[in-house]
Amino acid sequence: MDTGTISAWGAKLIDLASAVGVKIILALLIFIIGRIVIKKILSTIGKIKAMEKIDPAVRSFLMNFFKIALYVVLVISIISVLGVPMASVITVLATCGLAVGMALQGALANLAGGIMLLVFRPFNIGDLIVAGDATGVVKEMNLFYTVVNTLDNQVITIPNGGLMGGNITNVTKEDVRRVDLTFNISGADIAGARKVMVEQMKANEKVLDTPEPPMAEPLEGIPGGMSFTARAWTKTADYWDVYFGLMEAIPTALGEVGVGGPLPAYNIINENK
Repeated sequence: MDTGTISAWGAKLIDLASAVGVKIILALLIFIIGRIVIKKILSTIGKIKAMEKIDPAVRSFLMNFFKIALYVVLVISIISVLGVPMASVITVLATCGLAVGMALQGALANLAGGIMLLVFRPFNIGDLIVAGDATGVVKEMNLFYTVVNTLDNQVITIPNGGLMGGNITNVTKEDVRRVDLTFNISGADIAGARKVMVEQMKANEKVLDTPEPPMAEPLEGIPGGMSFTARAWTKTADYWDVYFGLMEAIPTALGEVGVGGPLPAYNIINENK
């Protein structure tokens, strides 16, 4: 190979490297500028008054959708600038699509679960829910996961597919809740014990008369006494105030009239000798 041929090949390589280098630099610029533009667009969309009026859960889904769609457009633009034929890209994507779909079955199930949660709305952001082993306040709903904060402020991330596949208890969806308490007492003065329990429930200003007035009834006999159930309705927001208040007030009031807890088992045995 003579010097002229080598020079010609060298010139071609330099031209090729220059062309490829320009494309790479242009692609990097598009990527950097594109990310900035996407952030600006998402920020602008988030500030639109119409978006502010949308339910937080729906808004979270829409913002995630817009973000993914914008990044898809950015990636396609970069591929186009690099000179990769779109037909080839589509062919490769189609070939890999089935394999990726099989590998991402869990992710697709979570995506489908997220869409179902958005449509049927078993809970909203801010609701207290019980789902499987998780109990907490819903803080975030996105396309694949729901994030809840437990009552002791731990963060649990729950896959949406698992949520839709199991039971969900929405603790705070209704405006009112019933407080159910159980007390074990000694003696056989059922009417007297019932009266004291009902009086204490009615004395609590957060206890409601509707949908039912407070009630107390014997459940079953137990060794040395009787098991009672006490039930009172209250606003959902006041549930724990009423619960703890009655747990203190009712036993105290029963003790003041001489009604205590059931006798220990060994006392019952000794009395029967």
